[in-house]
Amino acid sequence: MKNNSVRLRLIVMSFLQFAVWGAYLTSMGNYLAKAGLADHIGWFYSMQGIVSIFMPALVGIIADKFIPAQKVLSICHGIAGLAMLAAGYYCMTAGQGIGFGPLFALYGLSVAFYMPTIALSNSVAYNILESNGYDTVKDFPPIRVFGTVGFICSMLFVNFMRDSGGVQFQSTYWQFVTSGVLGLLLMVYALTLQNCPVKASKEHKGMADALGLKAFTLFRDRQMAIFFIFSMLLGVALQITNGYANPFITSFKAMPEYAGTFGAENANALISISQVSETLGILLIPVCLRKFGIKKVMLIAMLAWFFRFGLFGVGNPGPGVWMFILSMIVYGVAFDFFNISGSLYVNERTTEDIRSSAQGLFMLMTNGVGASIGMIGAQAVVNHFTYASEVDGVFYTVGNWSAAWYVFAGYSLLVAVLFAVFFKDPGRKTA
Repeated sequence: MKNNSVRLRLIVMSFLQFAVWGAYLTSMGNYLAKAGLADHIGWFYSMQGIVSIFMPALVGIIADKFIPAQKVLSICHGIAGLAMLAAGYYCMTAGQGIGFGPLFALYGLSVAFYMPTIALSNSVAYNILESNGYDTVKDFPPIRVFGTVGFICSMLFVNFMRDSGGVQFQSTYWQFVTSGVLGLLLMVYALTLQNCPVKASKEHKGMADALGLKAFTLFRDRQMAIFFIFSMLLGVALQITNGYANPFITSFKAMPEYAGTFGAENANALISISQVSETLGILLIPVCLRKFGIKKVMLIAMLAWFFRFGLFGVGNPGPGVWMFILSMIVYGVAFDFFNISGSLYVNERTTEDIRSSAQGLFMLMTNGVGASIGMIGAQAVVNHFTYASEVDGVFYTVGNWSAAWYVFAGYSLLVAVLFAVFFKDPGRKTA
């Protein structure tokens, strides 16, 4: 007989896993801009991609061969949480003299140990579900949805909570403190989860197998090579709005005609619509894959990114707030149709012996290489078109934001056109 408490325990884990991330991912750019670090926002967000290139593989080896996965999950969240709390404490004590180096080092240490936990928490869930007789394909998605719920709740918490001076957490270092506390809570909670024993294999495997490098042989297949290259090119877009949507929307507070509007005052609450849309977008994927096939679904995602950025360029938090809301709704299609459909395509087009490694390669190309390059490039674009302006003692990033969003939209449209030309639809077997 199945133990119904298992799913509840994993729901709590999933909720906390992404609540840790939601506390700062969409609002950190706003705080950095106000702290005088607007020119470095891209480096903070690209760090997530940089560590994703190697840390998940290294931590995965440890969980596979040496230490039970739930304990590794606990250790990683402990280190990440302490580092994030240290970042918050540094900002609190530094006052107006926050330096890029110390904050970036503490933040970098935190994300280096947080990013591997995304895959690790999945592994823990799979292990526990399977050992209790559950079907992972059927039972895991409803559990994972609560991760998005946790992300949204955390976003809304830092949006509406205010410090002693009446300033929202989304504009202060308290977002780091919130994330750190949640991380330490999950550190303790992970130790109470069912044991996930290591599965040391007697078969000798080389370093290439251990690190998943064997998947790179997929580049010998022209169509797979084209797919992975375009995955990287579209991965460039993944983190741009996470880094810059909040400071962009908040910048309208510097304009008398928009100051005081709900959108300008509650950027994180507005952005949370994107996460709600992401949850709903998942439901459309099976139908769209059956009806259109992988190529058209990926093209829909690329065009959705075009509208995601373009609507930011023409909208405002006043009478044009509906364009912001539409941009948030479009995000669900842009993100899910690319990430989830791409993952399904990789799963179908690879053999079982390299399937996990191929998924790792897909993540490396998108969230690793692509997202890192994207944020460094986005930083250059935004820095070119915007500048810091002080209004009533508060710094806002103002300027020609529309031009920056149009650059990103044009890039997405170009990638879509090239993908349509060079990628051949393999058929509709993916459904």
